[in-house]
Amino acid sequence: MKAYWITRCHVHNAAEYDEYIKLAGPAISKHGGKFLVRGGEQIELEGGQYERTVLVEFNSMNEAKLCYESIDYQEALQYSKNSSNRHVVLVQGIN
Repeated sequence: MKAYWITRCHVHNAAEYDEYIKLAGPAISKHGGKFLVRGGEQIELEGGQYERTVLVEFNSMNEAKLCYESIDYQEALQYSKNSSNRHVVLVQGIN
């Protein structure tokens, strides 16, 4: 069953966050993730003020979790910790 990795993000240090993006994209793709949304225009209707949304599709919840826990993604994650406030969730699809 498909799974989705959803990130809502507020970036407060763009230069450092760019390093995260540079490493995270290839790490996620390497582990089977397919980007469906990666930034872009959005309209906030409810909730927090996150100006960036990312949606990645995986073939399974396990695949998504293994990607997040992978060494290469964890290396990328170090660049987001001090440069952004994020909400990240893995969610199982309905099909």
